[in-house]
Amino acid sequence: MVEIVEGYLASVEKEVETAIGRTSRSPMIRDAHDYRAGIHDRHLRKLTGRSYSALVHPVARDYPIETMRPGDVFFHNDVYLSEGGIGHLPDLCVTAPVFHDSGNGPEVVAFVQAFGHHDDIGGAVPGSMPSHATSVFEEGLMVPPIKLWDQGVPNEAALKIMTRNSRTPESLAADLDAECAACLMGARRMAELFERYGKDTVEASFDAVLDQTTRTFQREVLSKIPAGTYVWEDYAEHDGVDEPKLHTQRITLTKVDHDESVGGPKLTIDFTGTGPQAKGPINHCGDYADGVFLKKWLAPILRNLADSPERMAELDVNEGIVPLIDMRFPPKGTLLTPIFPAPTNARTFVILRLLGVLAGTIAKAVDGHMPADQETIRYTGVYGEDADGRPYLMREVLGGGSGGRYYADGEDTIHVVPDSRNLPTEFSESRFPFVVERLGLALDSGGPGRYRGGLGYEKHIRMLRDAHFMSIADRSILSCWGVKGGGAGRPFQVTIDPGGPNERGVDALADAEPVVAGEVIRIRTTGGGGWGDPLERPVDEVLRDIRWRKVSIHGARADYGVVVHGTADDPKADEAATGELRMRMRAQRDSDDPFFDRGPGYAQLSGGAAAAPVDWP
Repeated sequence: MVEIVEGYLASVEKEVETAIGRTSRSPMIRDAHDYRAGIHDRHLRKLTGRSYSALVHPVARDYPIETMRPGDVFFHNDVYLSEGGIGHLPDLCVTAPVFHDSGNGPEVVAFVQAFGHHDDIGGAVPGSMPSHATSVFEEGLMVPPIKLWDQGVPNEAALKIMTRNSRTPESLAADLDAECAACLMGARRMAELFERYGKDTVEASFDAVLDQTTRTFQREVLSKIPAGTYVWEDYAEHDGVDEPKLHTQRITLTKVDHDESVGGPKLTIDFTGTGPQAKGPINHCGDYADGVFLKKWLAPILRNLADSPERMAELDVNEGIVPLIDMRFPPKGTLLTPIFPAPTNARTFVILRLLGVLAGTIAKAVDGHMPADQETIRYTGVYGEDADGRPYLMREVLGGGSGGRYYADGEDTIHVVPDSRNLPTEFSESRFPFVVERLGLALDSGGPGRYRGGLGYEKHIRMLRDAHFMSIADRSILSCWGVKGGGAGRPFQVTIDPGGPNERGVDALADAEPVVAGEVIRIRTTGGGGWGDPLERPVDEVLRDIRWRKVSIHGARADYGVVVHGTADDPKADEAATGELRMRMRAQRDSDDPFFDRGPGYAQLSGGAAAAPVDWP
């Protein structure tokens, strides 16, 4: 019965997401797939684990469950009133309650929810992500939890207000309609489950699904971390307002082998030492609802401790992970505990960095048996007027390389948002006034290691009309770190008119960089960090990377100590020269090199230090 219910939940979640993808209108939702669905029980616990989702807590806080009726759909995007489940205003969230009649009238038994990143919700700049914002009021329209549909009837007044505030009103209206309809469909599917098996049986199965997750993570994952306390930190590099500097995110991880509250191992994640609230928009409201959103957000990192990659992929992260993690937050006024109305639109610089901070902290505990650092999300885009004088906005979330692992290279051009993707070139060129001249792998971008970091994208866009380029990106100074001898990956970079008379670099945080017709925008995204000593990488694997255009002949020599003759199509290694070069490179190393390699950008922001005090085991 538990397997039937678990499979049913996964099927409904996928059906809801498929319906949204097929009926929405904006490129960010329909094509880039930057949206998620989730199913929660009446106790507000997330039941599904294929990906992260927002929270039902703010809806239940403002609308008591007993007042909800069939056909109701709730909406919110207010960061400070979302209990930590919404990070920035473009993430719009809709929630539909599920009803079942056990003989005393319909009662709420579950919730189906969807949230996604929408193209524009107002604010100071197109796309609602002003990189230099100093207040959330500059970032767009804030909507606390409201009833968007009342017993099947849409709230036209609320929809008019939201679409009026958007630069893309038709897309916004269509996306909301798609999401509301998909969640109502999911609610009907869930109601059929309760009708078929009865409330008591289904809810007992919910409990079993969550308890199974708790016990599995205790037995197969947490048991791999030695009891003790471990500390590490990493940084965002800029906030769009102040000059670049190290914005610290620190985790102190404590593992105990037995805690009475859960009857087994448990973790405490303490964020004390995290830097002060930023003036710019990189803050994240994490200290709500006991950090329940962050617990589920960070928990997928733990899966890397599973016995195999195959087992790793089988481990879902649902509410069953929550009892296994205690969180301790610093007082109000930090990057994770901002005070309203601090801006938050680029909060990905913090919450995505925290994934890497947790991975690095655990790596210190398990002798590096965690992946090196992976790409950080970045939004790039152009806006202007097309040939017919109509305004347009193209936003894209390009991926980057994931970190090398103790058993394999990192993956190329992946994205932390499950199922997300770059915009199809055919669609982009047919809708927007530009030509995509190149979309491929960024040569040498992956950090060198025994297991190389994954590569980022290199994309060339030639504008056909004057326009403006925008970017919300991190890791343009700092790199994705390598671990246990592995090197850092290459950072993010944007160049306009490369090789031309007006060649210029663009800041990673930019709202309106002018681009004239005919100029090319070259975007190179981050490469993942390397794992292990690059001089231990077999020569034949380096030659294969050269043939595959992942490593250059120069990079093979400089990073791997492999001397190559011939061409990239037919590289040949000079074995004697390679052996001699690798010997010299080993002899030149410092015997006390840190456990982590942050790349050259760290020294730039740290005042000259090559590593942080926490970088040694």
